[in-house]
Amino acid sequence: MRDRCKGEAMKNRRTASDGTGPDKLQLTATVCGRVQGVGFRYSTANQARRLGLRGWVRNEADGSVTVVCEGSRTAVDAFHAWLKRGPSGARVDRVDARESDYRGQFGSFSIEF
Repeated sequence: MRDRCKGEAMKNRRTASDGTGPDKLQLTATVCGRVQGVGFRYSTANQARRLGLRGWVRNEADGSVTVVCEGSRTAVDAFHAWLKRGPSGARVDRVDARESDYRGQFGSFSIEF
């Protein structure tokens, strides 16, 4: 099992546009710290829905949390900033995030188990 929270942080990168415009994108993030057993997934889903984002969040076996979301640049940036803080009770040590093209593949924001 690979520990996502050790080693180098993923580089934040934007891939070539697929024609959806620069105002929409997808964010994939791995959140490390005390982020399991503290309501992190539920708070993350609520925050994403509040911002109008679509995607999912799930716990990983190594203790991290993975988030994939899509939406407007403004909403994704606000969500990314929130992920760096997390809900009360959580301790976020690091967020490794990668931006990519918007795909429009999600109908809502869900909690994966």
